[in-house]
Amino acid sequence: MPLHVPPAPAPALRSVLTALGSPTAVREARTPSLRNAQGPATPELPLPLHVLDELTAAGAAATRLAGWRFLIRCGDRAAAAAETRLTPDGWAFSHFFEGPYIASTERALRQAETMQQPYQPRLLSVPGLYMLTLWLHGDCTADGASGHPAATDLLVPLAPAPPGIAAHRPHRVAELLPVLTHRVTPAPAPLLSQPA
Repeated sequence: MPLHVPPAPAPALRSVLTALGSPTAVREARTPSLRNAQGPATPELPLPLHVLDELTAAGAAATRLAGWRFLIRCGDRAAAAAETRLTPDGWAFSHFFEGPYIASTERALRQAETMQQPYQPRLLSVPGLYMLTLWLHGDCTADGASGHPAATDLLVPLAPAPPGIAAHRPHRVAELLPVLTHRVTPAPAPLLSQPA
């Protein structure tokens, strides 16, 4: 079933295209694969990047849109990614980067394409666990820039995933959020006994 990729804001895409066209921005990026790419580099698959700011004891999640992430295709593969962020003046290019999440994102998207149910792909970052997931939202018509994970949405942890959480295994939000909540909730401080 095809994924329904939400459209990125036009200014976000323009800012990435401008950065790709700037020899200075590409040369100064910490992305050797982008600097050494042969042929044109094109931004593809814009995904809204949401950050999980808060997990409550009940497993409810407070998320916010942090930006839009574009995979940068050079030839037959994604060599890097570009991220944009919202500024007081609108959407602006933030930075290029590379690393294991690029290939992992591509793999998770290919995996999601084989599922029976249609989904809207997003990214969900869990900073407290240094974790990034592909968030498959069940409402394909929703605004990709807003909303919270629904209990029936799927989260696919990207590699490298935190210890004990399998990368590339889809989890229902209702199943994974309690695990994440337990992981990010600090253990209560031990009670000190009072002298008698």
